Amino acid sequence: GGPIDPVALAQNLGLFVLHVTRLRPRWNTCRMSFLVALVALVDSTPMIVDDNYNSPGTIGFIVTFVVAAIAVLLFFDMNRRIRKTRYRQEIREKLAEEELGNIELKKPDRPAPPAKPRRENPEPGPDQ
Repeated sequence: GGPIDPVALAQNLGLFVLHVTRLRPRWNTCRMSFLVALVALVDSTPMIVDDNYNSPGTIGFIVTFVVAAIAVLLFFDMNRRIRKTRYRQEIREKLAEEELGNIELKKPDRPAPPAKPRRENPEPGPDQ
């Protein structure tokens, strides 16, 4: 046959080892060392650089880093503003509770009821 692709071989062997270790749990101790060796095998394969491959390069990295840094700074600023607003609201609530505690609730004085009219000479009604 043709040349053996080491990446495909490593992936197939890794899947086989994962499948077998699920069936036989006592093999789990060997699984990690085999997977580490498998990763080393895959990483040791030479990478062929394509002439058509375009990398963002240093400028792309810097721009991405700056955008991420701005996002993190915006997050911290938003968190600070929310915390400040929450503290202000708590202080307002405490002040309102203190004001309500200082207010004495008493009923207002009622005005005296009007005096009953005095009728010295009642007018005679139709039945009298």
